[in-house]
Amino acid sequence: MFRERKRIFVVGYHQSPFGKLGAMSIPAMIGAAAEGAAADAGIETASIDVGSIAGLIVPILNDQTLMGGLLAAVPGMAGKNIECVENACASGGQAILSVVYKLLLGFGDVGIAIGIEKMRNDEGKMDGVLIGKALGTASHPENREGKVFIFPHLFAEVMDRYMKEWGVTEEELAHVPVTMYRHANMNPLAQMNKVQMSVDKVMTLDGPNRYVVDGLPLKTFECSQVSDGYAAIILATQEGIDRLGIAPDKVVELVGFGAAVDPLSVTGRDVIRPAAAYKAMNAAYDMAGIHAENIDVAEVHDCFGIMGAIAVEILGLADPGKGVFYYVDGRARIDGNGVPINTSGGLIAKGHPVGATGVAMVGWNYRQLTGQVPDGLKVKDPEYAASFNIGGPICASVTTVLRKVR
Repeated sequence: MFRERKRIFVVGYHQSPFGKLGAMSIPAMIGAAAEGAAADAGIETASIDVGSIAGLIVPILNDQTLMGGLLAAVPGMAGKNIECVENACASGGQAILSVVYKLLLGFGDVGIAIGIEKMRNDEGKMDGVLIGKALGTASHPENREGKVFIFPHLFAEVMDRYMKEWGVTEEELAHVPVTMYRHANMNPLAQMNKVQMSVDKVMTLDGPNRYVVDGLPLKTFECSQVSDGYAAIILATQEGIDRLGIAPDKVVELVGFGAAVDPLSVTGRDVIRPAAAYKAMNAAYDMAGIHAENIDVAEVHDCFGIMGAIAVEILGLADPGKGVFYYVDGRARIDGNGVPINTSGGLIAKGHPVGATGVAMVGWNYRQLTGQVPDGLKVKDPEYAASFNIGGPICASVTTVLRKVR
């Protein structure tokens, strides 16, 4: 199975509200993320040994590469082992694993993983064509022909295939975004926390809600948001915790993680049963020594509503083709009788600042296990929390399992 290794813990987390950050610059976002996470852990940034940062389309939209150097400019961070990682929309999750690997290899005892994205201009407006083109670079060239907005088109095709394979209806799949908005309404950091959603609203083609691609079933209200945002998480070994005197109520253990990548092209690949995603999730469970029935709450990559359904299947909470009914039956809701899914509001309603998303998933699970989410979203006495972060057309997968330290 897995050889004995150092134990790794999450000891602090900080994020911005997701949505529009106005004129806040990339250096300012990185600084706020690093200092906020360190403060949450009760440490100084100078106590951090290693770091990793993700910002998928920052180079394209904001003309900024070498973000590790911007993190090194934060007081106390100069001269540290820092790099920028890219794994499409799984970049944030990959940044966390990059820090974990460094800690396991003995390059330090305390690390920080940061994810950022600034997708809107200083007035909060967006260039949809440019954003679509930038995100489309995470697809295979052979899958781009004839597609203006590449990823909505690709996932509209995934949705269509899922519906035809399993005999699922658009109305049934509409329950996925409704669940996400319901949770986001109780999350003050969520981009859409003041927007109400219903199945009828998702199904009504009116105003902003329309079919994204003619002839395919995906609608606007089933899509994730275009968001600014940053998130940062502090990880530490037991030696780091002891050295810094971190309070026990701030400590959650990262007991399992996994990563796997399928071929980038969707041609000839089973995208509704993605092999690498299942492999990564099962690796995290195996490392943690648990099964799907042990998890109490989960954050998954619902970039489009169809992924909310497929993600429940990858988590092992439903058989293939049955994930959508986890939402129809209300089991994914915080007040349901199953494992609550995306109590943060998910990418659809919390927001999707791409590079920050994977960090925010693990960070929200950390807050669930330490009782730091709003009362209406708290899972009762949770022990295990899982995350599933994807990049590209269900290509790269990063998974984690956190356990409450009692």
